[in-house]
Amino acid sequence: MPHPLLVVTAVAAEADAVRAGLATAADGDAVRAGLPTTAEADAVRAGLAADADAVLSTATGQRIVVEVVGVGPAAAAARTGKLLATRQFRGVVSAGIAGGFAGRAAVGATVIGTRSIAADLGAESPDGFLTVDELGFGTSVVESDAALLKAVTGALPTAIVGDILTLSTVTGTAATADRLMARFPDAVAEAMEGYGVGIATAEIPFLEMRTVSNPVGPRDRDKWRFREAMEALSTASAALWTACG
Repeated sequence: MPHPLLVVTAVAAEADAVRAGLATAADGDAVRAGLPTTAEADAVRAGLAADADAVLSTATGQRIVVEVVGVGPAAAAARTGKLLATRQFRGVVSAGIAGGFAGRAAVGATVIGTRSIAADLGAESPDGFLTVDELGFGTSVVESDAALLKAVTGALPTAIVGDILTLSTVTGTAATADRLMARFPDAVAEAMEGYGVGIATAEIPFLEMRTVSNPVGPRDRDKWRFREAMEALSTASAALWTACG
């Protein structure tokens, strides 16, 4: 049996949305194959005291494991690293909601990262921000796995593909949004965990996938669409099942 795919989120609400999408897709496969649905399988697993909350089984016996790893790159890296130390996985996807850059990713859109970039990892200077790459202290960029990227974008043809920024402090002003867009012309969204998860995966295939809940910039709650973004995350996760389940 192949090793499972690990999907990690920052908070439980995101994990619930991912699981809902995976369960919907898995049930479709099960019905077509004449096998038990996830609800039926959960009842059996509960009787066996198995981990029915985290593991979804397909008709072919492959699985996707969903775990919450915390908010921010440090917590996400630490928890992901612990998970990878205790079990083998065939790949890791950092999933959740994100802010979208104006003109690049609208609210409700699904974005898939070609790279996860630690946008605030470095140092200030009189000439502007210096990345850790420029300082000679490592790298601020984690490349997505080419095969995983191809599979997921194939299952989500309308998704926006580009760089996803990781920040410990998310953007709250138009000026910061403008600076980030100028520094990262290929960035489509920002979140708080992708780079940390990517660093923890080391040589394991990695990808970041998110849905946009709000524009990057001033924190105007009237423009936030968390429910719509969670629904989009469930839909994207169903496609993730098609690509990787």
